[in-house]
Amino acid sequence: MTTESIHPETLVLHGGSFRKDNTTNAVAVPIYQTTSYEFDSTEHASNLFALKELGNIYTRIMNPTNAVLEERIAQLDGGVAALAVSSGSTANAYAIQNLAKAGDNIISSTDLYGGTWNLFNNTFKNIGIEVRFVDPSDPENFRKATDSKTRAYFGESLPNPKLNLFPIEEVSDIGRSFGIPLIIDNTAAPINCRPLDHGAAITTYSLTKWIGGHGTSIGGAIVDGANFDWTAIPERQPLLNEPDGSYHGVQWAQAIPEMFGAQIAFAIRARVVLLRDLGGAISPTNSFNFIQGLETLPLRLRQHNQNAIKVAEFLSNESSISKVIFPKFSKGEDKKRAEKYYKNGYGSMIGIEFDKGIEAGKAFINALELHYHVANIGDARSLAIHPASTTHSQLTLEEQLKTGVTPGYVRLCVGLEHTDDIINDLKKGLDAVDKFDRLKVAEA
Repeated sequence: MTTESIHPETLVLHGGSFRKDNTTNAVAVPIYQTTSYEFDSTEHASNLFALKELGNIYTRIMNPTNAVLEERIAQLDGGVAALAVSSGSTANAYAIQNLAKAGDNIISSTDLYGGTWNLFNNTFKNIGIEVRFVDPSDPENFRKATDSKTRAYFGESLPNPKLNLFPIEEVSDIGRSFGIPLIIDNTAAPINCRPLDHGAAITTYSLTKWIGGHGTSIGGAIVDGANFDWTAIPERQPLLNEPDGSYHGVQWAQAIPEMFGAQIAFAIRARVVLLRDLGGAISPTNSFNFIQGLETLPLRLRQHNQNAIKVAEFLSNESSISKVIFPKFSKGEDKKRAEKYYKNGYGSMIGIEFDKGIEAGKAFINALELHYHVANIGDARSLAIHPASTTHSQLTLEEQLKTGVTPGYVRLCVGLEHTDDIINDLKKGLDAVDKFDRLKVAEA
């Protein structure tokens, strides 16, 4: 099925090559719970291992259930190939390691999820990959930080929890002039934003969030847009252009288009080198669960988007909240980016700040009853968390502020419940903050 004119609502149900199970005619995608696959002959096995043809070898590397998920994710994003992995963190790690080795660097937005910040700032540092953090509000900061060892730019389309929209096209244009691809973590904006349409070369996802949508499975994905010329400045991308000892000296950027008719060297190398060697494989059962999530994703996102607007409008009129952070309320350059990149909605994350600090944020969280206090986003249920004491607690105060986390910041993720019930629960949290304020005044 060609996908150029197919809408997301249809792609999530019919995307990819799977129509039915050829053995049983089952319409639902089967869970291929197997480790291994029998080869037709020694020649068939040899061809698979030599990458002369693609096929199933071992579920650590590929699996028929995973393949259906990968095809649909790629098509939904406007990409050509995808790789499903064990988590969103694995997706981000492999996306960087597919281009950068010890001695290299990448340039990343400061506006990141706390786990990604720690991966970049500490774990990568320990294996010799430098990550240079820059403020994305001025795209030229990426150019200024670039040197001969820079292999990639990285950002989150809708940064969690800062919620300032990333300048996708502006940074991509700078990168392409150097032969540097832009990798965008699009976890918080599937369907709402399509970074590949605006120049990003690669997108990553935590499938755990909106795509799964029900808090049941952990997984991640890397999508290759096949829209980047890895050979334009070959010395900029040595891992794709220099002989790779993993496969008898293959030069991926030259060989893959000849073998498969598309420039998907990034996706192929990520699968047959990093996934093969490091083993961050997704389970077929989790892929099955994500396929179920995909089938209702457009409908759920529509309701998430509508609910979030109503909740944000309510919160913006509450005097105890010093600031409401929501893309619809953006101004200046952020407003222009919201209008440019977000055609289908602004997502369901809302940030609120209490100027009374960390204790006010905790008082708000502790008073909620309907909202789940969990370290997750993108669930069908409404969620709330206080990042300074949880998801971003490993960061220094200065690092927290760079990522948009103030002591009194609370992140909400608006679910699918009736908005009246969501708002009534939020009022309980606001009442608790008011009581906290009065107590502070009395003590003073």
